[in-house]
Amino acid sequence: MKRAAAPWYADGLRFACTRCGACCTGEGYVWVTPERIARIAGFLGLEPQAFAARYVRRVGDRLSLIEKPNTDCVFWQQDSGCTVYAVRPEQCRSFPFWPEHLESPAAWSELAAECPGIGEGPLHTIGEIRRRLPRTGEPTGD
Repeated sequence: MKRAAAPWYADGLRFACTRCGACCTGEGYVWVTPERIARIAGFLGLEPQAFAARYVRRVGDRLSLIEKPNTDCVFWQQDSGCTVYAVRPEQCRSFPFWPEHLESPAAWSELAAECPGIGEGPLHTIGEIRRRLPRTGEPTGD
């Protein structure tokens, strides 16, 4: 049986979230599951239904956090960062280790131009990166 070639990041990648907000601001969806809705709602002291009515919208057959009028994430605050960081959605937890960013060194470098945490901080092993990859069915930032 043929063994798959090791990915270009087999030696690991450095990343440390600086909480700069580059991935939290601007256009895009932040996908959430009913389980994550319940978790964030609990963190904020709200019932899941009340939280969803206030902070979630349906996009096709998926659920997304709403955005502020300027398209920033509803939970991003310029002065304090993500106000739900401890219970943030899986999409946010797995960033920057999304398939589209790991596609090639060029894709990773392109992201580094926007994200100051790329190339900084601890070395994430290939095992850690694979564990952080979104599971099948877990959306990334499309």
